Amino acid sequence: MSRHRVRPRVWLLALCLSLAGCAGLDEEPRNMRQAVYGMSSQAAEALLASPPWSGMSQDMVVMLAPPTVDATLGISAGRLTETLGRALLALEDGPQVLDWTPSMVADDAPANHWILESRLDGNGVIRLSDRELLPYQWEITLRRPGQEAPSWRATLAGALDASAL
Repeated sequence: MSRHRVRPRVWLLALCLSLAGCAGLDEEPRNMRQAVYGMSSQAAEALLASPPWSGMSQDMVVMLAPPTVDATLGISAGRLTETLGRALLALEDGPQVLDWTPSMVADDAPANHWILESRLDGNGVIRLSDRELLPYQWEITLRRPGQEAPSWRATLAGALDASAL
């Protein structure tokens, strides 16, 4: 067998193995995205069920502050911010959404600007015969820039399947 015939086969085999490895890596992150996105969808729907603003939701700008996330849940603050933003944007009559940092908005921000802050806490582990559940409590508040007290508050509770994270 000549060297020229072996090289293409080696490259083809290496390519197939690489693609198979990459395909297998995507499964767990997709499950995580689905679990966290489900939580975020509930939060977005809760906000639009009783928004604190008057006027059309599409005219509002919700700025997502970096959340505080209990490390025992295995969810990064970035992942939670991303999925919450996507969930808000997915709503038909949802607000405009921005990632927020304290330097972005002054106390005299336009009347349609709101800051959404959240804290996701874990409440231990529930062990079942076939899986572990991670109970959580997610407190979400919405306030106007320059105000300390929130204008809207919701607390969501549930449990995540640890195998999905």
